Amino acid sequence: MSNEMNSSNFIRNIIINDLETGKHDSIITRFPPEPNGYLHIGHAKSICLNFGLAEDFNGRVNLRFDDTNPLKEDVEYVNSIKEDVKWLGFNWNNLYFASDYFDEMYNRAILLIKKGKAYVCDLNQDQIREYRGTLTEPGVESPYRNRSIEENLELFEKMKNGEFEDGEKVLRAKIDMSSPNINFRDPIIYRISHSTHHNTGDKWCIYPMYAFAHPIEDAIEGITHSICTLEFEDQRSLYDWFVRECEMENVPRQIEFARLNLTNTVMSKRKLKQLVDEGVVDGWDDPRMPTISGVRRRGYTSESIRNFCREIGVSKADSTVDSQLLDYFLREDLQPKAPLAMGVLRPLKLVITNYPEDKVEMLEIENNAKDESKGTRLVPFSRELYIEQDDFMEEPVKKYFRLFPGNEVRLKGAYFVKCNDVIKDENGNVVEIHCTYDPETKSGSGFTGRKVKSTIHWVDAKNAVACEFRLFEPLILDDDPENEGKHFLEQINPKSIEVLQGFSEPTQIKDAKVLDKFQFVRNGFFSVDSKYSTKDKLVFNRVVPLKSSFKPQK
Repeated sequence: MSNEMNSSNFIRNIIINDLETGKHDSIITRFPPEPNGYLHIGHAKSICLNFGLAEDFNGRVNLRFDDTNPLKEDVEYVNSIKEDVKWLGFNWNNLYFASDYFDEMYNRAILLIKKGKAYVCDLNQDQIREYRGTLTEPGVESPYRNRSIEENLELFEKMKNGEFEDGEKVLRAKIDMSSPNINFRDPIIYRISHSTHHNTGDKWCIYPMYAFAHPIEDAIEGITHSICTLEFEDQRSLYDWFVRECEMENVPRQIEFARLNLTNTVMSKRKLKQLVDEGVVDGWDDPRMPTISGVRRRGYTSESIRNFCREIGVSKADSTVDSQLLDYFLREDLQPKAPLAMGVLRPLKLVITNYPEDKVEMLEIENNAKDESKGTRLVPFSRELYIEQDDFMEEPVKKYFRLFPGNEVRLKGAYFVKCNDVIKDENGNVVEIHCTYDPETKSGSGFTGRKVKSTIHWVDAKNAVACEFRLFEPLILDDDPENEGKHFLEQINPKSIEVLQGFSEPTQIKDAKVLDKFQFVRNGFFSVDSKYSTKDKLVFNRVVPLKSSFKPQK
C-alpha cells in the first residue's frame, strides 16, 4: 500500500466496510477540478486522498474536468492541472471531461421533464432568488412551474436550438419549494450561455449546472465513492435525488471531508485569480502563491507536500493548519537532499592584508554538515572575500561574537581572521574591512592553540558567481484570510518579497539547473528560479529558512 493518507480515517473505514460486505468488488474514485484556475495546496489534499485511496485498495481513479461553465474555463488551466497532478506523483486511470457527457445529460434532463420533475422557467436570477425564500421561510412557486410536459419539452428544445437570449429562460428541477433544505427548492438544472466551449466549441448554447452535472458524471463513470469537501454536505440529498430520478444505473456514494485551511494563505481560486488579474503577483506561479505551480517554482518538493497531507489526515471538522507545519516537512525532506553551498546575500568585502595577492588555494569543505557520505568539495580561497553584512558590527552589542575591530573568528573551512581596519564611504557606511589571517589555523590542521567563539561563511571574491536571491514572507498578513469580515486585499504584506544581489561559491552551483535545490550555509534552502534564471545570472528563491521553533504535535 502507498503511504498517501493511509492512516485510519472515517473514509477508509467506509471503503473497508463496503468491500468486506460485498457492496463493491473494487473502488473507483475521481479528482474532478473545474478548469477555471490553477490548483492550490488545498487541492493537493484532495488529490492525495483520492489517488491514494485508489492505490491503497487496488482501485481506479479518474481525472475529470468539470467543464460546465465555458465563460470561466480554459485549456491553459486543463494543461496546468494535468502537470500538477503528475508532479505530485500520481497517474490517473482515465481522463474525462464533463463535456463528454453533455448529450447524456441533455437526455436525462428530457427524462426529468417527461416525468414531470423539471420545467422551463422565465424568472430572472433575482426573481428566482427572491422566490426561493429563506432558511426560516418557505419559497414561493414560480408562475411557470405548472407548464405542461409538452410545453416544457418544446421550450427546452428551443433553448437548445439557440432561440432565446442568455438568461431569458432556465430549466429547473421540480421538487419542493417548501423544503427545509433550500437546495430542494427547484434548483436550476440548465442555463443559456451563447459561449464557445473549449472542448465542444459552439455545439451547445445551454449548459448544465454543477449540482445536476456532477452526480450524473459520477454515475456514468461508475464512481463508488464521490469524495468532496464539507460545503457540499447539505447538497448530498440533492445529489442522491438526481441520481435516483435520472434513473442512473450506478449509484455513487457522496462522502464529505474537511477542506484544508492554512494560516496566512488564501485558498479561494476566485481570490487567487484576483491577485493575478490585479498584478499583486506576477502570475499563477508566483513563488508567494499557494498554487501548486507557485510552490513548485519556489522549490517545494512533491514528497514534502504528500508527507504534509498524510500528517494532517482526514476529518469531518473544519480547522486551520499552521503553515509552519508544511515548512517543517519541507525542511525534513530537503535536509538530506540539498547539497551544502556558501552564498552571501548581503555582501561586505573582506580583504586579508597579509595573504599573498596572487595566491588562490582550494579548500576541502563538506557537502552536507550532517552526512559525511555526501563527501567534500574544493572551494577557491584567496585574499579578497565577501562575507555577510550581518557578520560584522563596528560597535558590537553584548554577546555579539562575530567580526568587529580587534575580534577574531574562523572563516568556515579556512582560517582564523582578525579585524584590524574598517573602510567607509563618504556617507559613513562600512564598505570594506581589513583583516589578517593566521596560516597555522587552517581547518583540518589540528590547530589547538586558541579558540574562537564564532565561525562565519564567505565567498571568494575573485571566483564568486553573481546571483540574485529572493526572500519571501507570507503574502497575507492575516492568520485567517478567508474571513469575509474584511477584504483580503487589505491584508497583503508589502514586504512579502525581498530581492537581494549577492554572490555564491562557484563549485556547487556552476552547473545548477532550474529547480535545483541547495542549502546555503546559515541562509536557508534555495531553489533555482524557473522564470527569471538565465545562463548569465542565476536567480535563487528561498524555499524555507533553516530553522524554526515549530514542532509538529505527536
